[in-house]
Amino acid sequence: MSKRDYYEVLGVERSASEEEIKKAFRKAARKYHPDVNRDNQKEAEEKFKEVNEAYEILSNAERRAQYDQFGHAAFENGQGAGGFGGAGGFNDIFDMFFGQSGFGFGRRPAGPEKGADLRYDMEITFEQAAFGMETEVQVPRTEDCSVCDGSGASPGTHAQTCPQCQGTGQVQVAQNTPFGRMVNVVTCDRCRGEGKIIQSPCKECHGRGKTRIRRKIKIKIPAGVDNGSRLRVSHEGEAGTRGGPPGDLYVYLFVKQHKLFIREGNDVICDVPISIVQATIGDEIEVPTLDGKVKLRIPEGTQTGTIFRVKEKGIPFLKGHGRGDQHVRVKVVTPKKLSDRQRELLVEFARIGGVDMNPEQKGFFKKVKEFLG
Repeated sequence: MSKRDYYEVLGVERSASEEEIKKAFRKAARKYHPDVNRDNQKEAEEKFKEVNEAYEILSNAERRAQYDQFGHAAFENGQGAGGFGGAGGFNDIFDMFFGQSGFGFGRRPAGPEKGADLRYDMEITFEQAAFGMETEVQVPRTEDCSVCDGSGASPGTHAQTCPQCQGTGQVQVAQNTPFGRMVNVVTCDRCRGEGKIIQSPCKECHGRGKTRIRRKIKIKIPAGVDNGSRLRVSHEGEAGTRGGPPGDLYVYLFVKQHKLFIREGNDVICDVPISIVQATIGDEIEVPTLDGKVKLRIPEGTQTGTIFRVKEKGIPFLKGHGRGDQHVRVKVVTPKKLSDRQRELLVEFARIGGVDMNPEQKGFFKKVKEFLG
């Protein structure tokens, strides 16, 4: 089955920017995440894997350039397109002529390989990002079969060394060519390169040595993480092959917006309304912080938009000690409806104090007059 075009998988044009690709990936990853497709998890996992594969290529400028030029062929052999790429690339040139790998060099028997890395997107609250937390997530991944311990053979039996390749996973094939007699090293077709043959396959994993499960993994989120932060959990990815170590799990964090607070670096901004009376004569008010309410003194004559600083009530520094500050921005709320008595008192206040009802307007019209000459 041929692979779909990576741009088609993410639903973007070939001229899409890096930000557009990232945005499309996040949308598709949320849509096909197995946790939100419990009724059709198998298909969702395949779609999710396809989306991740497309993003891994298109989010890397060098890989994207190779893909744009050569398509999927650029990565079929685990190497970039173009050039010979060492002995492996040299062998591929002769594949075109002889249909076999090698030119006397051959490929070494495959050794232990590290398992693939996994990605998990997690949405957390503003407070959880600020103070950190410990939680558990369920991650679908491939592990060594618990029944056969990854051997693929039924309990009590063992895999046998392949008699055709003597356990090397490769055999030599001699061919007569226009260049003379050549010996090619190819993958053993009897054991498929594994070097072993399983006579009695494990019933749990059907001889594969691997099973697909949903594993609960503990995640520790440090205080001070921000939207887009990435956490690496070692050895919690896919199982390795031929005795190789497992891959890693990468957790990408997405922080929800807060109803009251806005984050700027490690500082927090909060808008607090006060009445015209409080702004005029001053007052002591309570303001919300991430740690709870604190008292703040509002001096008389405070203007709307004035910012007060509350020290060390912001976000903890991710790599270091201390915290940012909270900045309280006051907004003077002008009453929209006044009773007759309230209106009388305000007019009386202005008369007694000799307050001009609109001192700014006179100055404004004076500037207009001077401007117009």
